[in-house]
Order: sequence, then structure tokens, then C-alpha cells
Amino acid sequence: MAQHPVQPTTPAPAPGDRSLSAPDATAHSASRDDDPHRARPEHAAPAPAAVFDWIDRRTELRRRAGLSRHLRPRPADDPVLDLAGNDYLGLVRHPRVVRAATEAVARWGGGATGSRLVTGTTQLHQELEEELADFCGFEAALVFSSGYAANLAALTALTGPGTLIVFDAYNHASLVDGCRLSRAKVTQVPHREPGAVRTALTEHGGDRALVVTDSVFSVDGDAAPLTELARTCRAQGAALLVDDAHGLGVVGDGGSGALSAAGLAGSPDVVATVTLSKSLGSQGGAVLGPRRVIRHLTETARTFIFDTGLAPASVGAALGALRLLREEPERAARAREVARRLSTGLAAAGLEASVPDAAVVSVRAPSPEAAVTWAQACREAGVAVGCFRPPSTPDRHSRLRLTARGDLTDDQIERAVTVISRWAPRSGTDTACGRGSVRAADDPPPAPSVMRTVKRPDRA
Repeated sequence: MAQHPVQPTTPAPAPGDRSLSAPDATAHSASRDDDPHRARPEHAAPAPAAVFDWIDRRTELRRRAGLSRHLRPRPADDPVLDLAGNDYLGLVRHPRVVRAATEAVARWGGGATGSRLVTGTTQLHQELEEELADFCGFEAALVFSSGYAANLAALTALTGPGTLIVFDAYNHASLVDGCRLSRAKVTQVPHREPGAVRTALTEHGGDRALVVTDSVFSVDGDAAPLTELARTCRAQGAALLVDDAHGLGVVGDGGSGALSAAGLAGSPDVVATVTLSKSLGSQGGAVLGPRRVIRHLTETARTFIFDTGLAPASVGAALGALRLLREEPERAARAREVARRLSTGLAAAGLEASVPDAAVVSVRAPSPEAAVTWAQACREAGVAVGCFRPPSTPDRHSRLRLTARGDLTDDQIERAVTVISRWAPRSGTDTACGRGSVRAADDPPPAPSVMRTVKRPDRA
């Protein structure tokens, strides 16, 4: 593999996209021929127009596997019922949130002007950090330009060579990439298996260990066993990092988050990451935890130090949404109720719908192609749904993903169930669209792994 001063760990494949394998299913390991400094025979040099011909081959392979993806710009007045976005509380267009954003622009301008440590921190950033930490029950918070950047920061700044990361197999892709960049030893454990976490920690001989999990998993909407994980961590002297992107605003007292609900918020050995782009209807992310952890990230996290600060409009919108949620805590319970009703209605119609622990409901599709066709039919009937296919699904099964919104009416819930059920495919089996199905025949095999996977304790 090509060398770099900071060589990231390349962990082993797990089921689907959430694994610590290469993100592009057609990616391949570098060889001597990939070295840009190595002289090539003159006859081997491709014509300029042919340099990216390999992309065409990969594109065709993805198309055959039903894995093509396309941008679809939406109009400002899109009439469809949106169950595909992440606006869990229906606050993106709330007048108070929009007003908070426009007031922030009028006062602070269109951009942050620089990195947070130079000119990119305004008084508004500080207000959001203080109020977010207080709402979620932590000592301090640090705001980033995205939840993705927040996860990279937490994983890279809190680990390093010699640290063990114990990683749930269904964790979000941003946590996967944080592990790759951390240079830590990574052990992947089966989904929601505290016993496997305990085994991995017990076998670790080093001083530092970090257990990493989503609070609510983004594909099926099931919740992590946080209480058991925290108990296991404390028995082994490990820290716990929880991505609460799908818990904030939906789970816990008034939407204060999954860690608050589990009684773990503010614990000295627990760190949380959140996004501002879901329940808070804005953009950005944050890390919450003990004050000394936040100080450490401020001074060491590269996605904080070298990234332009979050734009004032996004900070203002998030702050406006947070204040509104504190005044109207019933919004969180309503989002969970809508999710339960969607799941119950779809199951009653004979579909394989997940039972939600928060606001995400998934419905199994027989194949990637069927999922695409199903989602398109729903959209044409006026209901937008998410279409999740490999490699974006941890178990390689395609599905529609619905994100419940707390502002949906009873009629809208019934309409969504009717449309999704009407256009559902009724036969076929899902194809296992993993790495091999879309790898070009002339690709070298993937790079060898340096990560191991711990099996469930009750399995050989």
C-alpha cells in the first residue's frame, strides 16, 4: 500500500456499507504501478482522454447492480409529503427558526470568515454551545461545520496508536471513517452485543480503550443498549463515545437525547456527538462531554482547527430550534408516536417494517432495483421516501427508509401508509450487493486487513 506519513488503519469488511472496509465497492489497493513517481514505459501512457476510462467501467458495474445514484434538485415549493429528509420535528421552515437564521445573517454576515480558532467563533457560536450542553446535560460542547466533522474529530483526537476502538458493526459511515483516520487498533463487534464488547475489552492489553456506537442506528432505527455498554466500559476502564444524531430532539425527556434518557449525560467517561441538521432543522454538528475533553478537542482536533467555522445562519437556526424545543417538549413524543403509527400501519399491510425506537422506520425491499422502482412510484404518488441500497445498508438488504416528522397530521400518516403499501413489490429476493458484485474483473484484490472482528459470545 502506498505509504503516507500518517497511515490510516484499513479495517476488515463488515456487512454492508457500515463496515470498516473501503467505502467504494470497486476500490482497490495500491500497487507499485499506482506510484505517481515511478517512471512508466512510454508505450504504457494512456492518451489524456483515456485517463479516466476506468471510471466508466465502474459506473457501468454499479448500473448493472442497481446501485446508480443521482442528484435530484427539489424546488422550494415541492408539494410531496417528505418522509425522506431528517426534519424530525418539522422545524426547518418554522417561522421562529427561519427568523433566527435571517437575524443571524443580518448581524453576523453570510459566513464565519475563518476557522473557529481565528475569526470563525462569534458570540452566537458560544451561546449555542452553552445552551446545547445545558439542554443535553453535559459540561461543555464544541460546534463543528457538520456532524461528520464532529465524529472525525472525536475519534481522531480521543484515540491514536495503542488505543483500542471497539466498534458496533452497524455504526454510521462517519464513525467508520474516523476509525480509519485514528491509527488505533479497531475491533468490530456484532450489532448491539454488549457481551462481544466485554470480550474485546477484556482481551485488550493496552491502557486506553474507547467503545463507539450510534445511539439510534440510522438504517432501521433500533437503539443501542447504552446502559449495558456503559456498565461494561466502567468495568474495564474504557470510555464510551455515542453518536446521538438520531436521538437528539426525539429521545429522552423533551428530546434531550438518548444519553440523557439512559442517565449517562454528564458522566465523566462519556462523550456524545450530535448533528444540528436533523431535529434542529439546521446544519452543523457538535461534540459534548467533560470540559477537559472539549478543551482537548479545541486544541487537537484537525476538523476543528483547520475547518471554517459554521456559518452564522446555521448557528442562529439551530439556536432558535433548540429554544423552541425547550418551550415545546411535546414535539419529541409526537415524532416517536408518528414513527410507531407508520410502522404499525405498514406491518398491518403485510410489509416487513422495523419497530422504531426513535423516529426512523425501514421497510424491506426484495432487491436494489425494486427499492428504486418502489421509491420512485411513491414519489410520483406524492410521498417522498428514502431509498437505501448497498453499500449504504449494513446487512446488504435494500429497503425504504422513512423518517417520521412530529408535524405530520393524522391524514398525512394514513396517506403515507396507503401510498407505500399500494406500490410495494410483492415478490423476489434481495441480491447481496457487496464488494464482489461490483468489482471490476481487472481490479486487484482489496488490501489485507489489520482489524479483527469479535463474534458473538454464544457462537463458535
